[in-house]
Amino acid sequence: MKERQGMLLNLLNEYLDKGGYPEVLIKNIDPKSYITTLVESILFKDIVKRYNVRYAKKLHDLGLYLITNHSNEFSYTRLKKALEFKSVHTVQNYTDYLNEAFLIFNTERFSHKVKEQMKSPRKVYAYDTGVINAVKFKTAPDTGRLIENLVTIELLRRGKEFYYYKTRDGKEVDFTVREGLKVSQLIQVCHDIDNDKTKKREINALVKAADETGCDSLMVLTWDYETKEAFGEKEIHYLSLWKWLVK
Repeated sequence: MKERQGMLLNLLNEYLDKGGYPEVLIKNIDPKSYITTLVESILFKDIVKRYNVRYAKKLHDLGLYLITNHSNEFSYTRLKKALEFKSVHTVQNYTDYLNEAFLIFNTERFSHKVKEQMKSPRKVYAYDTGVINAVKFKTAPDTGRLIENLVTIELLRRGKEFYYYKTRDGKEVDFTVREGLKVSQLIQVCHDIDNDKTKKREINALVKAADETGCDSLMVLTWDYETKEAFGEKEIHYLSLWKWLVK
């Protein structure tokens, strides 16, 4: 059993690194070289030509910036300032082009108030983790954000309606899954579950969000830790990421 689990974790780690483009996996070619060329082609050929983009370099900078900052909040106003665009409208248009080209996608912050939801910052994710690793300059391992991105891709693939959540005191929960008018599940992604400080932060946010949304289904996706724990009147289910992915 341990040998099988070790093999599956190695495959998951490889998938996080290389992504899921068939050419990379089937032909066993260098993922960084192939994907970098592919992204450049999508940006400068597909998007620029299709939408008659005037500022191709700005589009390129925006695309790389958003992919590099995956699993983080953003707003069009902050992007305008950071990348020195002339208008928020242009930033929004270019971001939409990147979405339509299946390079990135956004999630909204959950709120029962539509106006508040629309005004809140969004979070950005890449459609493929291989794209992130190909274009991103890394100085340290970033497994936590990569697996959060991977979970987002899987929720999207399953056709779930999902958001991220901020409690009233600013604590964040990675995913709020909604069915109809009801929040059906709250999910945290925690790679470093052995770190007591990290675990406490993630669980406190999860329980606080559960109280505010009335949701009783609480899950923490981990690398390889599994158990069920009582936290006050709540029960938290810890599940290995690979098991959740193959469910």
